[in-house]
Amino acid sequence: MGPRDSAARSGVTLVKLGGSILTRKRQRESLRPKILARLAEELASTSSPVVVLHGAGSFGHPDARRFHLAEPPGTDGVSPERRRGAAIVSREVRRLHAAVLQSLVEAGMNPWSVPGSMVGRNRSGVLDDLDPAPFADALAAGVTPVSFGDVVRDDAWGFSILSADTIAVELARELPAQRVLFVSDVGGIFEPGANGRPVAVPVVTPELVERLRPTPGVADVTGGIRGKAEAMLAIADDGADAGLISGLSDGALSRALKGERVYGSWVAGSHE
Repeated sequence: MGPRDSAARSGVTLVKLGGSILTRKRQRESLRPKILARLAEELASTSSPVVVLHGAGSFGHPDARRFHLAEPPGTDGVSPERRRGAAIVSREVRRLHAAVLQSLVEAGMNPWSVPGSMVGRNRSGVLDDLDPAPFADALAAGVTPVSFGDVVRDDAWGFSILSADTIAVELARELPAQRVLFVSDVGGIFEPGANGRPVAVPVVTPELVERLRPTPGVADVTGGIRGKAEAMLAIADDGADAGLISGLSDGALSRALKGERVYGSWVAGSHE
């Protein structure tokens, strides 16, 4: 029995807690403990099977950029500096991961760590293979698999970054998932409204993606808001609904886990 057979599309929800909501991305390794604790409690409120993913935020992005882990190595190949950078970023993201696991345990959940580096492998900075079996096995055992954006082995570059958004796209297809929730510090993808004030675009489209640009002043090696929107479209193409919602709004995640389309930006899955 493969992963697709072990979890019905109608049951599993993927929740990706963004680094922007878990950490202060402009302050190095700065956790938001109260927000993390509340989101853990909201996750614990659902009785449906959930897979939790999280970003690295200020625990991983600055050094991933400093050591150029999202870029190809130089002409000299995989340098000692790149290996050193991989080790440092790996250590940093695991510190955040430990905090996430602790909060989930304190909220009453039974989290089961599935490090990205243990299930994923890249080639030239792009996911080449991801094993969904550990996630399906954890769900079958009644625990909550928890993974994160990580440094992984790269068959061409030695080491590179595998983002949690990319993991979400792959798992949504392979488990498969019914719904994928991206929880951020913003309640959707914003554009100017009729009165000039920013409003969340309710429906994500390819045309919207083309208009998106990186957020200035924030270290992000995983594609930023445009990368997230592209991930949402890919998830919808594979059949799951995807939404980008705010983790700053008390109860929004709880309601979304119950199936409510809360304020944010959404794309409906193709159920052909």
